[in-house]
Amino acid sequence: MTGTTEALGGSAAVDDAARSVTRPFYVYAVLANTLFQRGVFVLFLYQRGFSVGEVALLQTLLYLVSGLAELPTGVIADRIGRRAGIVIGQMLIAGCLLGQVAFSNYWVFLALFIGQGVGVACVSGSDTALLYDLLVRRGATAGYVKIKSRFTMLGTVASGAAIVLGGQLQQISWGVVYVGSAACLVLAVVVLMSGVPEIRGADAVDEQGGAEEHSDATAWRAMLRAATPTLVTLVVVSGLMHATLTPYIIFTQKTLSDQGAGTALVSVVVAAGFFAGGLTPLLSDRADRRIGYRVIVPVSLLTLAVALGLSGLGLVRVTIAAFLVLAGIPEITAVIVDNVFNEAVPSRHRASLLSMIAFVESALIGIGYLVLGALMDGLGSSVGMATYAAVPLLACLLWLPVLFRGARVTTEIEKPADQEAS
Repeated sequence: MTGTTEALGGSAAVDDAARSVTRPFYVYAVLANTLFQRGVFVLFLYQRGFSVGEVALLQTLLYLVSGLAELPTGVIADRIGRRAGIVIGQMLIAGCLLGQVAFSNYWVFLALFIGQGVGVACVSGSDTALLYDLLVRRGATAGYVKIKSRFTMLGTVASGAAIVLGGQLQQISWGVVYVGSAACLVLAVVVLMSGVPEIRGADAVDEQGGAEEHSDATAWRAMLRAATPTLVTLVVVSGLMHATLTPYIIFTQKTLSDQGAGTALVSVVVAAGFFAGGLTPLLSDRADRRIGYRVIVPVSLLTLAVALGLSGLGLVRVTIAAFLVLAGIPEITAVIVDNVFNEAVPSRHRASLLSMIAFVESALIGIGYLVLGALMDGLGSSVGMATYAAVPLLACLLWLPVLFRGARVTTEIEKPADQEAS
């Protein structure tokens, strides 16, 4: 009886420790995702006088810079502290948002988007890494998956609500939209600084006793061993899927506007798309068990091609329906593929390998913005969308050998089941 009471008391203590860590993070998640411009910023850029191609270049710079800055900003965050890295990143993003509403020169916007890309890289992954390390310190990592799910859900809901509000605030002025977003990022920093302690790389208790020294040559050999043909194909195909989905979501703002939708309606539609993208991944586990990644990958690519093709009809209601029904399906695949990547690469070098995969995806997304922007500039928004359907169809063709061969994403480090049994 005493043992049971002690166990219950220990569990309650762990729950209390987890709550003390997560409360400020949940508030931070809401504030950091309250970005009113997210659903209508493309319309803002067009009103600044920029062409589709110029907007595409801005988005390309944002993704390429954030991808290139991932590794150096991660090292900086480990040296000076992960909370400090997040603070620097969010303040840099806030400053760039204020700069965008204050200036109209395209060259200034290029510099601002480069700075925003660096800010995104500073924040990317650092918030959840800091959360996990604090849970390790409190002995409460058992609830991390549930906590991370709530953290993501709060961010998604806040993002969707902010997009809807952004469309309404734009009726007042673009200044209110952008200054409001910057103010929320500053408040998020205040919450983080006041409620979350700092942790540096050397302080990460889950690394103690587990760190091993390995040469760069060993790391590169591990990368080459992990790069099986199926894994390389999955990286490229996944990158093409993201290079289709991300520009499609953003440039749908322009397509809907050209097809007659007002700014308020565009913000509501994009917000609904964000909600769908946040909720549909809850189906990922069931889809993985019943269908598997080898089949769900081409299904997602085909749905993207269909959505782009329907957008090309020039009918605003059809474009809205296609966007809301089909845009969330690839998000299911993204969760499944992310799990495959984590299982496929060796844990010793997982961070390096996944950083390389993230860079490939960011580069392809950046190129995708340029291509779709050029198509929409040259052919019109609707026809350009339909023509861009060739990209997911190409990715689907690249995946067909894997689908019919039945190959699995494995590495040389993994042992076959029969070898393990023996």
